[in-house]
Amino acid sequence: MARGMNHVFLIGALARDPELRYTPNGTAVFEATVAGEDHIVGNDGRERKLPWYHRVSILGKPAEWQAERNLKGGDAVMVEGSLEYSSWEAPEGGKRSMVRVKALRMEQLGYAPELVQDAGGGVRMGSGMNEVVLIGNVTRDPELRYTPAGDAVLGLGLAVNESWNDRQGQKQEKTHWIDVTLWRELAESMKDLRKGDPILVQGRLVNEAWTDRDGNKRNSTKVEATRVEALSRGAGVPGSPAATPAAPRTQTAGSTARSQPSGGYGASRSSAPARGATTGTRSGGLDIDQGLDDFPPEEEDLPF
Repeated sequence: MARGMNHVFLIGALARDPELRYTPNGTAVFEATVAGEDHIVGNDGRERKLPWYHRVSILGKPAEWQAERNLKGGDAVMVEGSLEYSSWEAPEGGKRSMVRVKALRMEQLGYAPELVQDAGGGVRMGSGMNEVVLIGNVTRDPELRYTPAGDAVLGLGLAVNESWNDRQGQKQEKTHWIDVTLWRELAESMKDLRKGDPILVQGRLVNEAWTDRDGNKRNSTKVEATRVEALSRGAGVPGSPAATPAAPRTQTAGSTARSQPSGGYGASRSSAPARGATTGTRSGGLDIDQGLDDFPPEEEDLPF
């Protein structure tokens, strides 16, 4: 498998006061919600503001150090980190999973940002930065689909590998499973990707709200790609797709607002955007508190 790359960069406002808590085994966890807006121009030439809210965690001693800085809701911060996949058995039965941001660094910015009041009682930055860069392997043969409006959409599963040495010096490995969505020309250009292909993905981190088969409201985090590069499997290996240049920002991910998907998680992956819609975007339709407390009952020990 490809050597993984997993970088997230966020600039936004703290949606509310951050919290420090401890897991049952004594690990400190600093948790904050960083919020901002992506300003994206659609195919119709209109600019749309897509709000985003991303839960950010810092573990161990750095969590306690971060808590001592006394950051408050509304403070502007820069976050450097990575996407963290975790799964657990839900108390009501069945397996649950989530993707969130594990912060390696959080710095307060030296200015008071323009804030937008949220309907849920929080705030977000009126602009911000929301960028993800990943290298991993495609987990399944993707299927190119078209929305009723004729927009191409390609959903990818991406396996991103991570390795580190634990406190005993033993090498540990983990795979992070990330969902990626490609739109329009970018989707069509990458339709020949196959399971196992290594790729580089650049894009934005988005929230998606949906309803499961039991009628429960859920939310998930995935990446909307703005650039995808197919990497070589190795010298002389036939059938590896050629690298694809980035499609223009106005024609790729996020260039139109999208209606909320319905049905189970599998159905939400292929949900179609409504061309020209101005309400109900995936990010904008996610209430600040929706799902933010929907975390595993116990945090697993992760590297930090």
